[in-house]
Amino acid sequence: MSMLTSIRTSNQKIEIIDQLLLPHTTKYVEITSIEEAHDAIRDMKIRGAPAIASLASLAFAAYIQTGIDTAPPPAFLSSSDSFSAHVISKLDYLFGARPTAVNLGAAIRRLKAVLQSSTEAGKSVRLIATDLISEAQLIADEDFDRNKRMAAHGSEWLVELDKESGGSGEGLNVLTVCNTGSLATSGYGTALGLITYLHEQKKLGKAYYTQTAPYHQGSRLTALELKTMRIPSVMICDTMVGSLFQHHKIHAVAVGADRIARNGDTANKIGTYNAAVLAARHNIPFIVVAPISTVDLDTPDGSCIPIEHRKPLEACLVRGAVHPFEYDAEGRVRQETVMMTPSDLEGIYNPSFDVTPAELITAIVTEKGVATRKGGDTSFDLSGVV
Repeated sequence: MSMLTSIRTSNQKIEIIDQLLLPHTTKYVEITSIEEAHDAIRDMKIRGAPAIASLASLAFAAYIQTGIDTAPPPAFLSSSDSFSAHVISKLDYLFGARPTAVNLGAAIRRLKAVLQSSTEAGKSVRLIATDLISEAQLIADEDFDRNKRMAAHGSEWLVELDKESGGSGEGLNVLTVCNTGSLATSGYGTALGLITYLHEQKKLGKAYYTQTAPYHQGSRLTALELKTMRIPSVMICDTMVGSLFQHHKIHAVAVGADRIARNGDTANKIGTYNAAVLAARHNIPFIVVAPISTVDLDTPDGSCIPIEHRKPLEACLVRGAVHPFEYDAEGRVRQETVMMTPSDLEGIYNPSFDVTPAELITAIVTEKGVATRKGGDTSFDLSGVV
């Protein structure tokens, strides 16, 4: 089954698929510096918490490797103190690109921890640099395998839940929000990975997905992934979730996460909270699928999660192919950005994320397993899955 790839590497060359041009144009953009990685993350050419962390780690590793290979070596390699100060400044700069995405923060903390331990061990600057490169590569490489484990855990749990409720465990219809597949990760995906796994096991009925305004990650990216994998699917507008639940049998809602607080409160793409409220009203299981690196045990609950607000203008614009299709000299579909609102509109509310309270979540799935709330608890004990 064919899957799209958000990041591809060859030797020290790093390329990302420009997700702002999807689904009509597939263009890979080379990332040659930490600054370009930062801008790609900030401008959402690449998005999805795991993919962001992978790109930041790979760009950082390439930057350090270039420094090692340069003759004469750059000044920051002259001593452990100058190296440490320089590395920390670069890591902090990368973190500032999307601070809500906790995977990025987790990657930065891991690299800083390696910097500290290698420095305290009295290693040479070159060995410290090598340790950092190895850790950064590991961060990028470990994503695919854990995604497959999460997908299996979540899918098998849902199948058993359906059987316990008198169902057959087959023909399961699952709604998802935003895009959490291969384009949002280093491969396979989180919530969309769960859907993919159900399809591979012949347990899926249909995948439903919201358009996810204002960036339309659902209608642009999830639609493209599901079409590429030939998974039966249905797109709905964000405002149609309630109607869908009223008129169609939906067995579960599966979403990803940008940050999960210690009590289970979950920050995810705007519109996730709406779906959770409606799912609770219709007694539909609501599943969060995310790697352990997304769980932030230092954040007690959702009220402490910083919420990124995008530029107001972004909520007024939509980009897509000119219809009927027009083609340029190279045979590419012509795309345009258009404004849907009156110009100079005042009073625009445009948060990128919302927080779903733990009490609305049925299960939280990581690569270690599935956590559920006990009895009437309104929060999760995540100790078994982190």
